[in-house]
Amino acid sequence: MAISSRKLLDAATAIGAGAARALRRVDRTFQAIGSTSSGAGAATIVIEVSNDATNWTAIGTITLTLSTVASNDGFASAAAWSFARPNLTAISGTGAAVTVWVGV
Repeated sequence: MAISSRKLLDAATAIGAGAARALRRVDRTFQAIGSTSSGAGAATIVIEVSNDATNWTAIGTITLTLSTVASNDGFASAAAWSFARPNLTAISGTGAAVTVWVGV
């Protein structure tokens, strides 16, 4: 089975939860990528999952140290949840932005 990626959050600059996305496979990976336009910064992204797209549970946290060079981190999950969403809980730095992907 081919693996594909879907963008969950696109160059987010403010805290808050992204839209819920239906997941089609059990095995998946989550990756966050971020940078600043000048100087240092930081970002924290909590990956949340749900079976009803209403009640959310955190399954992992990605913490990035940001600079003008993109940084990234992620994790894998084999749990069978129906929906996932990223929740950008903190972001700092001049021009800081974060993108989150899920590999399904």
